[in-house]
Amino acid sequence: MAGERIILGIDPGTLIMGFGVIKVVGKSMSFIQMNELDLRKVTDPYVKLRKIFERTLELIDTHHPDEIALEAPFFGKNVQSMLKLGRAQGVAMAAGLSRDIPVTEYAPRRIKQSITGKGTASKEQVAAMLKSTLNLKELPKNLDMTDGLAAAVCHFYSSGRVEVGKSYSGWASFVKQNEKRVKK
Repeated sequence: MAGERIILGIDPGTLIMGFGVIKVVGKSMSFIQMNELDLRKVTDPYVKLRKIFERTLELIDTHHPDEIALEAPFFGKNVQSMLKLGRAQGVAMAAGLSRDIPVTEYAPRRIKQSITGKGTASKEQVAAMLKSTLNLKELPKNLDMTDGLAAAVCHFYSSGRVEVGKSYSGWASFVKQNEKRVKK
């Protein structure tokens, strides 16, 4: 784990995409940036997906991450919401994979567990722990930003472990790990 690496964390969403960037040197991490892409005024769902893809590429070009950590869609009762979130995650994942950046996805519960020690923690609890851990001066009003940052921190905490979630090093890796799902 020696050396320096940059981790981009993304909480994909069709209304707001939160993201955070951390720098890892050896066994310590430091905060670089967190922000959001606000899509609430965009009505065309395909334009939203294009904006997510383009913003993810901008983040890659700006920060040159070595790895990307994504929050996986949670399983809820609303199938349409899950489909929309899955598409948002897919285009963010595609942006990273198009630049040959390894992508790992984490379940929301796993992210909360790694940050707070409790898989059922609230957004506010996760944000407060990130503020303390990364010495942030203040928290943003919208906690989707901290959700993206939490994905990056979760990935850092999971580094070096055997099982870190679903990880893809490129398109070939993604297809190989998901070929049973692909109908021929």
